[in-house]
Amino acid sequence: MFKLLLLLTIFATGIIGNDKVEVYATSMDTKENIITADGEVVVIYQDYYLRAKKAVYDRNNAELELFGNIRANKGESVKFLGEYAKLNIANKERTFKPFYMQEQTADVWISGEGSYANDTQVDVETGVTSGCDPNNPIWKMEFTSSDYNTDTMWLNLYNARIYIYDIPVFYTPYFGYSLDTKRRSGLLPPMVGLSSKEGLYYEQALYIAEQNWWDLEVKPQVRTNRGYGLYTTLRFIDSKVSKGTFSAGYFKEKEKYFLENELANKKHYGFDFLYENSDVINEWFGTSFEGQSALYADIVNMNDVDYINLSTNDTTKNATATQLLSRVNLFYNTDEDYFGAYFKHYKNLTLDSNKETLQNLPALHYHSYLDTLLDDHFLYSLDIKSNNYYREVGKSAVQTDINIPLAFQKSFFDETLNLSYEASLYAQHTGFKGEEKTPSTNNYESGIYARNYHNLSFSTQLTRAYEEVTHVVDFGAKYQVAGLEYENGYYDEQKDYCSVKANQSQPICEFYNIMEIEENLQLYFSHYLYDISGNQILYHRLAQNISYKDIGGGAGELENELDYQITDSINFYNNMFYNYDENAFSKNFNKVSYNTENLNVGLSHMYKDSFLVPTATYTPITSYMTSSIGYKYDKHYSYHFRLDYDLERSEKKSFEAGFLYKKRCWDFGLTYVENNRPILNQNGLSDSVYDRFIYLVIRLKPIMKDQGRLSGFVYRLPDKSETN
Repeated sequence: MFKLLLLLTIFATGIIGNDKVEVYATSMDTKENIITADGEVVVIYQDYYLRAKKAVYDRNNAELELFGNIRANKGESVKFLGEYAKLNIANKERTFKPFYMQEQTADVWISGEGSYANDTQVDVETGVTSGCDPNNPIWKMEFTSSDYNTDTMWLNLYNARIYIYDIPVFYTPYFGYSLDTKRRSGLLPPMVGLSSKEGLYYEQALYIAEQNWWDLEVKPQVRTNRGYGLYTTLRFIDSKVSKGTFSAGYFKEKEKYFLENELANKKHYGFDFLYENSDVINEWFGTSFEGQSALYADIVNMNDVDYINLSTNDTTKNATATQLLSRVNLFYNTDEDYFGAYFKHYKNLTLDSNKETLQNLPALHYHSYLDTLLDDHFLYSLDIKSNNYYREVGKSAVQTDINIPLAFQKSFFDETLNLSYEASLYAQHTGFKGEEKTPSTNNYESGIYARNYHNLSFSTQLTRAYEEVTHVVDFGAKYQVAGLEYENGYYDEQKDYCSVKANQSQPICEFYNIMEIEENLQLYFSHYLYDISGNQILYHRLAQNISYKDIGGGAGELENELDYQITDSINFYNNMFYNYDENAFSKNFNKVSYNTENLNVGLSHMYKDSFLVPTATYTPITSYMTSSIGYKYDKHYSYHFRLDYDLERSEKKSFEAGFLYKKRCWDFGLTYVENNRPILNQNGLSDSVYDRFIYLVIRLKPIMKDQGRLSGFVYRLPDKSETN
């Protein structure tokens, strides 16, 4: 306990209002207007709490000086150290010499020869800052001057030099960053890369966040041997139920690079707009409908895939394809009805023009949910969908489908046996418009197709609980047979021709999507095992289809699906289809995984066979393997590995291996990446480039954040074909 000899309260006047300073000490001496306090001095001023060996207060100019082993706290997160401090109460000025500040929220410290503060602005003379142990920092940033705003927690450094273990590695005339987690405008950490083919790569992102409902990221980049570009992303939240993202970019190739690499385009550009609203009707039109409405939009456009390839130097984040799909989905849903409108626009980047590409603009959908009749034994529903298939050049069509199922269901023997009969009515109408690109004898007369068919199902489900597990068995049969059938116009003319599989790729069959209802019997069996906590241990399902067609009938493919949680860490999954006619598997997918706190291993293989005749450019077999390993050695070291390999083509699709070393104040890692990505050449064909990169991760915390990217520095290794 302090022996309280002095309690000094000073009320400042004028514009500073009722600020006051409280000084506590164990001894005091007063001479004229000078008050000297010795011993364990404690000063309380605004939200500052200071301790020192000695304090001197001058009543004439309202200045308080502190001497010796000064310890100060501002709020709960900021601490100051020094040997001398001066507080001018009237002018709200503060001086520390030497100066040391630690911001505990961001876990960063700043040390300097001295500091001068006026209200919220703190100016620091020559000094150093870091997020590491101040006694032996792994990294530090020295500066000639700096300023810090205590309200915004923004720190500016001038003539900054970054050192790692006292080795200078980087200089910048200015560096600014925030010590809190609030969004604010400023420069983001740069991305740097080096390639013998593309030269030096540098990307400096600018982040703009002037309001809390939107932010903008502008990313100019230069590749010294290839060209320059600019990519930007706008993110916004325009209401409590909606948000969106708009991204756009442009890159211009240098003439020499463009010609040497035979690229399709000298300029690459595009955009992508994402938007979702989970209550769009009430939000936009001020209504108060009780049903659920939503809007989802994903609109994308680009002139070639290099627009995506060049958007970043981290190619592992790029999903590239030569087929683009833009979608807009809108729906309104209640307990009884569903209304939907869907818009789909396709673009093939390998084509000079997409005027002949078939678009679905729009598709209108109505669905009436299941309702019951006669004491819930009869169930019925209604589904109508109309598709407007449109193209600028060539034949277009409006195709409408109607499906009305009526079902009867009944349980017997205390719900042990379930019986269901379903009669379904299906109809389709197609109306054509537009002209064929070249005259032909094809008959595109509008037409109607209608039919009914029947399903009879038997099923049972048995459950038995044991001491440690519960076993559930489910098996049944479904018999399907066609009923009456009617067709006219297009369906009558093209039924025989378009029903043949070999003819389905012909233009006249483009709109013929009627699948024959075969008389068949579907048998299925499944069973589950659950542990005492309700977690699934085993899921196993068998399904067999038997066709009664006069020609081509018999047993269809046998499907087997297995999901087995062998232990808490080991899981095995299998899904395969066996074709009796070919005496071979048409599909066989296997995946095994091992997951613990420190080790994650995954291995999968997909095998598919279409049993079509192979050609020089087509193989009916797909055989693809993926594997990944993630290992956390301790709290500092972690390792990762990934390999995707096409076994049929003996082609490596991607490869990644690396490590990451994490400390409280910094991360360091190295990753080697190989990636097979598509490009568009001058012939308008899709080609591929096999990239090899080395990614270097140096993350100085807290001034650098983990943004999900592999690195701030990338080195692209030359291809084997490159000699430059």
